[in-house]
Amino acid sequence: MNQKRTSIIVAVIIIVLLIADQALKIWVKTNMLYGEQIEIFSWFKLLFIENNGAAFGMQISSDGFDWGKLSLSIFRLLMIGGLGYYIHTLIRRKVPMGLLIGLTLIIAGALGNLLDSAFYGVMFSESTPTQLAQFGGEYAPFMMGKVVDMFYFPLFQWENHPQWLSFLFDSRGYFFGPIFNLADAYISVAVVYLLVFQYKFFK
Repeated sequence: MNQKRTSIIVAVIIIVLLIADQALKIWVKTNMLYGEQIEIFSWFKLLFIENNGAAFGMQISSDGFDWGKLSLSIFRLLMIGGLGYYIHTLIRRKVPMGLLIGLTLIIAGALGNLLDSAFYGVMFSESTPTQLAQFGGEYAPFMMGKVVDMFYFPLFQWENHPQWLSFLFDSRGYFFGPIFNLADAYISVAVVYLLVFQYKFFK
């Protein structure tokens, strides 16, 4: 496979994944109230929440300005740029396509969440439990918007689980407590895939 064709495939994958991620997030944000649930199965629900995008929900703020969030956005930009350049060099080396796809998933995931932070604050009004978000509002400055999450898997309940397992359970004792989006899934799947199937390359 020549370099130009490989580059086109990588670009198309990123665009398709981004469109899917953003389409779902925008639909959730404009059609669901904050905190609303839609049950797909008993073990899988769409639950609309938003987070500040920083690791573990952390904030580093001064006079109301979240420097941690801005730092994370800058880090994402640098990571996307660095990973994009790395993929470009790998294409020239003619590495396995599976490796490129794994790295492409990571870029798509990082871009998806970066777009939320960068533009959602200036594109939408704020979501609340009683008010749907509307286009054309503004609830946060550029790069300070919130990331939309919606996938929730309350697989089973264990109220008295060990404390050291708390990261796997929500406040009601349901496993798998974390709520995530398509962009998060892209990154998680890519990391597992690269570790399992492409580990020889990284030796």
